[in-house]
Amino acid sequence: MRSLIVGTGSYSPAKVVTNADLEKLVDTTDQWIVERTGIRERHIAAPEEATSDLALHAARKALDQAGLDPKDVEMIAMGTVTADMPWPAAAAVLQGRLGNKKAFAFDVSAACAGSLYSLSIADQFIRSGRVKNALVLGADTLTRITDWTDRNTCILFGDGAGAMVLRPTDDDRRGVQSLHLHTDGALWPILHMPGGGSRNPISQKVVDEKSHYVKMNGREVYKVAVRALEESCREALGANGMTPGDVDFVIAHQANKRILDSTLERLGIPASKCWMNLEKYGNTSAASVPTTLDEAARAGWFTPGCSILVMAIGGGMAWGAGIIRW
Repeated sequence: MRSLIVGTGSYSPAKVVTNADLEKLVDTTDQWIVERTGIRERHIAAPEEATSDLALHAARKALDQAGLDPKDVEMIAMGTVTADMPWPAAAAVLQGRLGNKKAFAFDVSAACAGSLYSLSIADQFIRSGRVKNALVLGADTLTRITDWTDRNTCILFGDGAGAMVLRPTDDDRRGVQSLHLHTDGALWPILHMPGGGSRNPISQKVVDEKSHYVKMNGREVYKVAVRALEESCREALGANGMTPGDVDFVIAHQANKRILDSTLERLGIPASKCWMNLEKYGNTSAASVPTTLDEAARAGWFTPGCSILVMAIGGGMAWGAGIIRW
């Protein structure tokens, strides 16, 4: 028994912020941003939009494509670090808005790797026979925890949501083949949000110090990301008796074009096999992988049985890779 992706969906807010717009906010240029990140624009949630709103749009598209009534979903797993509120889970809010009473719903906190972690959990429930219809999402509004006066981070992030519907299949030539997850908690200081939790609860001091915003050591994140992604991709390939040359397509977390280019170069996989969309979305955190998968699928990239290498890395540090056969 394997889990097969039978529906995908994604959603991006209407408002677009270009690099030219950012030139008016911080000391940066369009050329500088493009050369270092590959990003040209990003979508920003409207003031009235929360993470569950974005997720709802993506979920409905995925469920519609799968031909599945929202009321028949048995499990909802959402990767996010920007839920509507500290609790309950954004997945629980989404379940109610879908009119569903059957599914158990929960959030997964693994930053940009959240959707991959959520996919792995759902895959295990389907493989065990406990669940037949699973809804997996990645959704984040990182711009809500972005310091728009910090030129090193405000250029990177955008908001969005992506969704996948999983059902069981007995066809070993299709479905999720394996997913391999990793964490190194000793590295948390290089990418985190220090304020707003139990260690530094919201206070005037937290606000004044801007510690309720994302803090990142970009140089260290780059070094860790390239090494970790290459190693986990090789692990996934090896577990499935594959070499990089056997990969048909790559769906990767769109964090930074330099990270993606370096990882693909190390693996010896042509960049033409990797769907790239960060120039128009930026880093959408957990939404990135399912959004990218949805775009590539709807563009007709995939055929039944083709191999897809997936990878993502986020704060924690948390990362992973896997092989999916469409």
